[in-house]
Amino acid sequence: MASVPPAKRLQGVDKNLWVEFSALAVKHEAVNLGQGFPDFPPPKHVVDALTSVTTDHHMLNQYTRAFGHPALVKNLSRLYSPIMGKDIDPMSDIIVTVGAYGSLFAIIQAYIEPGDELVIIEPFFDCYQPMTMYSGGTPKFVPLRPNYKDPTNRSSADWTLDPDELEAAFSDKTKAIIINTPNNPLGKVFRREELQMIADLCQKYDCICISDEVYEWLMYPGQQHVRIASLPGMWDRTVTIGSAGKTFSLTGWKLGWTIGPQHIIKNLGTVWQNACFNAPTPTQEAVARAFEHEISVLGTDESYFKQLPAELLAKKSRLAEILRDAGFDPIMPDGGYFMIADASNIDVGEMELCDGEPWDYTFVKWMTANKKVATIPSSAFYSDANKHIAGKMIRFCFAKEDATIEKMADIFKQWKNSK
Repeated sequence: MASVPPAKRLQGVDKNLWVEFSALAVKHEAVNLGQGFPDFPPPKHVVDALTSVTTDHHMLNQYTRAFGHPALVKNLSRLYSPIMGKDIDPMSDIIVTVGAYGSLFAIIQAYIEPGDELVIIEPFFDCYQPMTMYSGGTPKFVPLRPNYKDPTNRSSADWTLDPDELEAAFSDKTKAIIINTPNNPLGKVFRREELQMIADLCQKYDCICISDEVYEWLMYPGQQHVRIASLPGMWDRTVTIGSAGKTFSLTGWKLGWTIGPQHIIKNLGTVWQNACFNAPTPTQEAVARAFEHEISVLGTDESYFKQLPAELLAKKSRLAEILRDAGFDPIMPDGGYFMIADASNIDVGEMELCDGEPWDYTFVKWMTANKKVATIPSSAFYSDANKHIAGKMIRFCFAKEDATIEKMADIFKQWKNSK
């Protein structure tokens, strides 16, 4: 065996939450409300588009433009230019990547280096921290903190940033801040005034804003998705990340994009051309056709952008009902398809805590093995210093078939009746 050591940048970033808990769900044949993927079919017109792409023209099976298939970037420009109030150049202001993961990796690698700091708002999608560390940068964490207006009806809107705590994380070493709205796992939708506070700090400290908006179309009644790039002075320092997987319920296609000013996008391109070069042509063409359809029906009941959140709204309400009946205390999300629930009142008398492991990690493993319901521990979305904020919160995904959700309901009912 070779004794050549791996690169030091791999130290501390080798573990992956999804590998561990997905394998656990499979091992115990559990009802999976943990991993964030829909188990219902994506829109038929999107699947049909991919089916036809491979036979429509033989060149659609070959390499395409490295930074984004022309048909796709043109339709992304058509969709987002009026939304952002900016004439987006499809060839210079957009880059297409393998999933939003690819976009996040490219922007962090393009701008963060040893000595730089990146501000991360907690709870955060788990790849933000290791990607920052992999680049040699230092993550600076600022948590959203709960202040429930009505403890009997908790909402993700009750979680807010402390302005002084947020600014204290900025310094002359700050290169960027990353935000996620709607937030995974909390479901918080950042309000305009909250985004303006962040925008003011970005301009004051001259840093980039990385806005992860993959759940942008999953908004519930009374909510508005505000794009920070559309605020005054923010286009020139913001990159906005989107996802075909989240937009069209086809996470396995792994297709994402970044929209931003040319002077930033070109540096993402340098990373991307030396990483993957380009995303697969057939899926890019199929998503381009999907957007072509959505643009033509935007704002109508035929739009998947309206159909999906309407379908998820009913699932969200049903999941909350099931969780309350089982003794959990859910936090109602304003966007996305995840729900955090407090398990403090759940009887876990036979559960043995593991030394050095957060309570919610042990609980999720125990529930997956013993109750056959797989979820995700919320502390996984926090830095070590702030894992206590997660407490006994568990993340559930409700982008599931009704039958999947009802199967969980039956398990929880039997669990409750057995006590």
